[in-house]
Amino acid sequence: MERRYSHSATPDCPHPFVHKLKLTTAQQIRGIVQGCFLFPIRMTLTALIFLIMWPFARLRFAGLSEEERAKPVSGWRRWLFHPIISLLSRAAFFSLGFLWIKVKGRRAGLKEAPVLAVAPHSGFLDMLVLCPTQLPTVVSRSENAGLPVIGALLEFNQSVIVSRKDPESRRKCVTHLKERLTSNGHWPQMLMFPEGTTTNGSVLIKFKPGAFLAGVPVQPVLLRYPNRLDTTRWTYKGTSWIAALWYTTSQLYTNVTVEYMPVYTPSQEEKADPNLYADNVQKLMAKALDLPATDYVMEGRVPVNKLGGISLPLEPPARQTLSLLYKNGFRAADVESALVRMIDRCQSGHGWMVGKDELPSLLGLTDRPTAAKIYSLYSKDEEVDVRQIYLSVAAISGLVGLKSLLHTAVTMFDCDGVGSLSAVELSDLMGALVGIPQHNSTALYTELAWGGRPTEEDLLRVLTSHPTYQRLLNEYLQPEEAGPVTSSLTNGEPRGSKNNNNGAVLTNKKAD
Repeated sequence: MERRYSHSATPDCPHPFVHKLKLTTAQQIRGIVQGCFLFPIRMTLTALIFLIMWPFARLRFAGLSEEERAKPVSGWRRWLFHPIISLLSRAAFFSLGFLWIKVKGRRAGLKEAPVLAVAPHSGFLDMLVLCPTQLPTVVSRSENAGLPVIGALLEFNQSVIVSRKDPESRRKCVTHLKERLTSNGHWPQMLMFPEGTTTNGSVLIKFKPGAFLAGVPVQPVLLRYPNRLDTTRWTYKGTSWIAALWYTTSQLYTNVTVEYMPVYTPSQEEKADPNLYADNVQKLMAKALDLPATDYVMEGRVPVNKLGGISLPLEPPARQTLSLLYKNGFRAADVESALVRMIDRCQSGHGWMVGKDELPSLLGLTDRPTAAKIYSLYSKDEEVDVRQIYLSVAAISGLVGLKSLLHTAVTMFDCDGVGSLSAVELSDLMGALVGIPQHNSTALYTELAWGGRPTEEDLLRVLTSHPTYQRLLNEYLQPEEAGPVTSSLTNGEPRGSKNNNNGAVLTNKKAD
């Protein structure tokens, strides 16, 4: 029987990828005084401990062939070197100020739970959880394998190494995970952070399915830092890693609690669907932490919220674009003129791509640094797709009616000119509409294509009537100062609309 928990996601949750440590004047002074004394001492001790660990980590595999290194370490190489590295690891974190690690509950044995799923993930200091869990194996980025000492410790740990940029590497990682987790105790326990990235701890973000692919039991592990100052977090924006390290080591000590929850054994439905399994464990852990379980995720270094397979950026490029334009003195009429120039450019036959030098004149901006900022919101390459800027800005500006916007979008992305969209064309269209590439719009395409390739009318119907995709309009694409989208669609277009020469419908904000 499928199990579900009521601790569900909410659109009102705070941004989980930003953490800024706020200190009073007294705390800042105390931190400087203590830090000037504690930071150099603690960092020196920690560095010395890591240098001592390095040769022991290398000696574990000395003299072994590649074939032997690919098997679990056993015998004297395990009972001799494992306790040494475990003791030195604990000494390193002790040196950093983690004098005590409070442990609640009981760690499950290898055959009870091949996976330990740890959350929330706060930063690189979370690796201290390896100490009370007896150094289970981990998954690590390929970039870490080349680092001094860290690379040797990953080799000692027999970690699964994956390159996030290489699809073949990701496929091999999945294969290795399944082999290890279903080895019936042949391989050691694995420890994974299913959130996949660090957050500010205000919510649990969506769990990635990696820890749940094999369908084996997992033991959820809660990691808490019950301190007056939340110094350990290092997130997408805010406190830097060096600042987090400074603030943490500047404290006399830092409290940490590791809590083992009961082993979670998946149902048959969860074994068949790793995403369902991951979602249910996430909700269970969120309930224990008294936090919301959300669909937020970091996708290609962009924080997004998942909505029916559509990735919605938490920091929409279009809203940032409008903010930059208004700060440069733009009014609604100026934005409208920029939209007209962009649609003219799209229909001119010169192609969709524009370079950095052409974008300022297209937007009507004299301030080139602002144009460069807008450019960087949409592209890191030599050219940017002007359709992305036009559709995403038009969608949330309140200057273009929905029917006209969708008609223009379908016309732009209907490469064959047949009045309908393929799955790839729909994915590209939705990516332009929300401002970032879409990697999995299968659910939306399936909803649209039940009667054949989806048309403009199908897209309008689903976006205005489907309970999930209505949220795309009413929450994400809604102009901040406007009312509910559905009220403006009674007659198909917002009030006060007027047609430009290209047939795109533009509305006058002052008309209301």
